[in-house]
Amino acid sequence: MSEIAGFDIRYTYLTDMSYLRQWVLSPGMLKWFPMGSEKEIEDALQCWMGFCRWSASLTATINHVPCGVGTLFLMPYKKVAHHCLIKLIVDPHWQRKGIGLSLVKNLKHLAKSYFHLETIGSEVFEGNPLMALLQQSGFTEVFRQERAVKDEEGYKARIFFEAKL
Repeated sequence: MSEIAGFDIRYTYLTDMSYLRQWVLSPGMLKWFPMGSEKEIEDALQCWMGFCRWSASLTATINHVPCGVGTLFLMPYKKVAHHCLIKLIVDPHWQRKGIGLSLVKNLKHLAKSYFHLETIGSEVFEGNPLMALLQQSGFTEVFRQERAVKDEEGYKARIFFEAKL
């Protein structure tokens, strides 16, 4: 990552929700997420932010202002507690500057060192720029479900990536 003055990563606070909402609702961003209606968006954001209560979410900041959030969606049952999904979003203004890579690197460390996870996965829709970032971070494509999502642009595949820790 090129050095950005004032860059830091900290645990996510519940108060970061307003930034998360703003980024999800930014033009062109919602097409990369499964939710659509206001209620779906609000429910998804509540779920996403809920993981900060277990220190399973990280917020990237620049000069103490949030610019990205990455979260481990922990599994609630012991039999499947060795893996989880991650979700990631970066403020559109700060995308393609290494913030997402830094968040993924730190999420992988948190997953392995603190939660003792063995694998982490991420589901993305076909064409999502996050695909390249995941591959650069050691994720590999595990499966692809064609025509999984239908929006105003047509059908998109759902692609599942996984990284061993």
